[in-house]
Amino acid sequence: MATAERARYWQYAELPGVDLLHAHYVRKAFARHTHETFVFAAITEGVEAFHYRDALVHAAPGQIALVNPDTPHTGHAGVPEGWTYRTIYPAVDLIQSIAADTIAVRGAVGFTDPVVDDPRAAQLVIGVHRAAEEGNALAADSLLRLVTARMLRSHGGRLQPLMPRSAGARNALRARALLEERMADPPTLERLAAELGTSPFALLRAFRDVYGMPPHTWLTDARVRRARHLLDSGTAPADVAAAVGFSDQPHLNRHFTRIVGVPPGAYQRERAA
Repeated sequence: MATAERARYWQYAELPGVDLLHAHYVRKAFARHTHETFVFAAITEGVEAFHYRDALVHAAPGQIALVNPDTPHTGHAGVPEGWTYRTIYPAVDLIQSIAADTIAVRGAVGFTDPVVDDPRAAQLVIGVHRAAEEGNALAADSLLRLVTARMLRSHGGRLQPLMPRSAGARNALRARALLEERMADPPTLERLAAELGTSPFALLRAFRDVYGMPPHTWLTDARVRRARHLLDSGTAPADVAAAVGFSDQPHLNRHFTRIVGVPPGAYQRERAA
């Protein structure tokens, strides 16, 4: 296996609503983060280890790592030689439309297991990539729908949304809204708690319970999400850094790479191409 790290994060115009990542990582460690999309990651070499909610799980060749939207997780090498994978990131509305057609479920759907041992499904994910690389739109779209239907039938179902019942959970929800609103100049934890009428430690615990990470980690993740949208619209990385609240472009570069897997400049160039 090659030891040099490499990654390509891109889009194929004939697969709207889907991002693609083909990467080999050895020393790479993804910070705890979330995605707005689903994640289907087919491991082709080595082993990926990742924290999914409160568990450390491993994915090896022939297996697929499945991550639902807004689910905190990490990622790092599970063996010294690292791991290679091909990942597709389908948008939520695309998965919901396929679910309505295949398992007659409408609304919020998701997957129950973070790792699925299914070599056939892994080959379908790889096939989506290869078809996109070859410019074969019919094959790419067909294989994407086949693997999604297969995963939904074997490991999918309707998700029950969690309602914030306690006062702490409601405060966490309000804190998230305030942080989104003031992303470029956020308050301290003490000021945020005072504004919500609670204590800093109570807010910290409630936020972690609801979102799986403390407010400052969530804010970094949210900044990178917004940065991606700005980069997609053509905004220069230096302007993006200021817009989302990073102190400078190197600060953006560091956090963006730790979460997305490639630097913001490379991300923008591939998607523009």
